[in-house]
Amino acid sequence: MEKMGYKVGGGLGKNEQGIAAPIEVKLRPKNMGMGFNDYKEAKLPALDEVPEEKPGAVLAARPKEKLWSKQKQAKKPREYMTAEELLVKKQEQGLDVVQKVLDMRGPQVRVLTNLENLNAEEKAREENLPMPELQYNIRLIVDLSEVDIQKIDGELRRERESVVSLQREKEKLQKEEARQKRQLGIMETILGVLDTLGEESTSGTLTLDSLMNTFNSMKERHPEEYKLCNVACIACSIAYPLLIRVFQGWEPLQNPLHGLKLMSSLKDLLDGDRPYDYSDTMLTSAPYTQLVGEVILPAVRIAGTNTWHARDPEPMLRFLESWEELLPPPVLHSILDHVVMPKLTVAVESWDPCRETVPIHVWVHPWLPLLGQKLEVLYSTITAKLGNVLGAWHANVFDAGSWNRLICERIIPKLMEALNGFEVNPANQKLDQFEWVMRWACVIPIDYMAPLLEAEFFTKWLQALYIWLCSNPNFSEVTEWFLGWKGLFPQELLANERIRQQLNRGLDMMNQAVEGMEVVQPGARENVSYLRVTEKRQFEAQRQASANASYQHMSAVLGNGVHVDPTGTAPQTSLKEHIEAFAVENGLMFVPKVGRMYNGLPVYAFGNVSMAIDALNQVLFAQRPDGWRPVSLHQLLEIHHSSSRR
Repeated sequence: MEKMGYKVGGGLGKNEQGIAAPIEVKLRPKNMGMGFNDYKEAKLPALDEVPEEKPGAVLAARPKEKLWSKQKQAKKPREYMTAEELLVKKQEQGLDVVQKVLDMRGPQVRVLTNLENLNAEEKAREENLPMPELQYNIRLIVDLSEVDIQKIDGELRRERESVVSLQREKEKLQKEEARQKRQLGIMETILGVLDTLGEESTSGTLTLDSLMNTFNSMKERHPEEYKLCNVACIACSIAYPLLIRVFQGWEPLQNPLHGLKLMSSLKDLLDGDRPYDYSDTMLTSAPYTQLVGEVILPAVRIAGTNTWHARDPEPMLRFLESWEELLPPPVLHSILDHVVMPKLTVAVESWDPCRETVPIHVWVHPWLPLLGQKLEVLYSTITAKLGNVLGAWHANVFDAGSWNRLICERIIPKLMEALNGFEVNPANQKLDQFEWVMRWACVIPIDYMAPLLEAEFFTKWLQALYIWLCSNPNFSEVTEWFLGWKGLFPQELLANERIRQQLNRGLDMMNQAVEGMEVVQPGARENVSYLRVTEKRQFEAQRQASANASYQHMSAVLGNGVHVDPTGTAPQTSLKEHIEAFAVENGLMFVPKVGRMYNGLPVYAFGNVSMAIDALNQVLFAQRPDGWRPVSLHQLLEIHHSSSRR
């Protein structure tokens, strides 16, 4: 043993954890069992004790412990726990997943359920507990019992949950059974009503009123079954022969209001508030759509093909307007594509611009809201016919004065009307009306176009820019907005002095806002000056001479044969109206210059001449190279012609 590492006086084992002295032999009395009558059995010597030496041997360095000095250790009371208490304890601790651990450190493999008592046997031996192997086995049995109890409890819980789930499923099936029984009873009732209606229809006693009353009451009492059984289709098939008799011989273009209330009631009955499915076709659409397509559409096609003329759109438009809410989209598209468009195509092809007295837009444009882009196929034919007519047009038809008069009397008012309704909105800008006006820039002389834009567009444009600059804007966005507007003007307009002046005014306002200066509202100074001068002139008007002298003075200034009543009463037209008529007569533009004032008087553009009207004194002022001078109308016309020649 010494060759194998054993030391004399030490314990057995690798770590000297075994006994250090041989087992003592003690003779027990005859016929006495272990532990009888508190008999003290021989004990294994402690590891720290030195074995007794035989006679003649050397005593150990450490003396034996005095057994009589040891106090009795109090035994811990045993704790017992029932299965219910164990489950409650585990439930409070939380149920953990039970895993098996194999302990292969000894000669035999041990199965553990946790690692708490992994070294329990060694601890028991170290603490000198009696029978540690037995205690360990008992503890293992207890742990396995706990695991079995938890397992059985889990299975019991799952079974209870299954019972609750099955109970709920049973209640659900019972409710479904009751619902289906109720639906079956309602369907039997509906079938009985339908059989009754079928008998009345066969006998000829069924009317539309009784039919609609029956189906309306059915729909109100059983709305779900009404949709589920598709009763609307059955109502449609029963109502079809009755509607044929109602609309027999009907002229839809002459009497478009016939049957409106009846069809409105049928629409509520068959479709209700259900939105129309635009993916459906005429054949697979809703019952109401099929009914209208089989009853109303044939009558409209016959009337439109035989009696309607495209040059008189009112009858067809009146019918479509009356039936707008009752015609399903497939029916409306069928009427427009197969009745209206063919008629319009034939009428446009037969249209003769030289002989027709009714303009073509009178009977084509009313269809724009309904046909929209479909009318574009007609535009090529109209353009070709107009091109042929203009090809025979001679240049001597219009002289310069007539052409200018045409522009001033017909085109300029329309452009002013378009710009009057135009709105400058940087947040949501719509340019349709502005683009309409810009298309005429190459046709209308700049002398007319510039004052028009100055009066009708730039006032709104500058006001919108002023409001934007006063709201702490992003100046990069303002710059892009300014450049975008500037890019919309043709080069010939950008080269005009008046247009450049208005754009520069906007640019100056932007520079003032960037530099932190106060931005002056457009036209504010001119308005204040005008009010000041107007008050002054009203004060001077009280000191003027009689009305006769003022009218005689006006007649002398005008020098164009204006008649003045010798009684001193005022003429029927004002001085401004005389000047406007004189400008139209000579084919000149007469518009105000917004924002420009002379001595508090508004400045107007008379052709190429800037002029002001003193209505109080009946005097005209024109701007000459040497300043403002009073002039007559003939002198004003001569100044315009001289500036045009330059």
